[in-house]
Amino acid sequence: HVQLQASGGGLVPPGGSLRLSCTASGRTFIGYTVAWFRQAPGKEREFVAAIRSTNSNPYYADSVKGRFTISRDSAKTTGFLQMSRLKPEDTAVYYCAATPSGILSTLRIPSSYEHWGQGTLVTVSS
Repeated sequence: HVQLQASGGGLVPPGGSLRLSCTASGRTFIGYTVAWFRQAPGKEREFVAAIRSTNSNPYYADSVKGRFTISRDSAKTTGFLQMSRLKPEDTAVYYCAATPSGILSTLRIPSSYEHWGQGTLVTVSS
């Protein structure tokens, strides 16, 4: 059973940066797609970024492309989301998720992921 622990959230001014981490326990991320979603108050959970195990190509929501970078360490036990040039509209609870599926057409769908971390709050405000 994969357990995920997300961390790294906090308060940052507009234009600032944060790095979120997602640590897996119980097994590594080898063979898993790792993703980040976020949910702002009163809104649905939305896709942010994903990286597949098969080729490690990253995929991003248009709203974060060019500002966020998803990666994972060589040991495949920790995933990262480097966030730069943050905007107030990036404020949300950020969740990491993992699935053994690598189907491209389902990467952006929350219900495609079996394993979820508890969420970490990112607040972008001056």
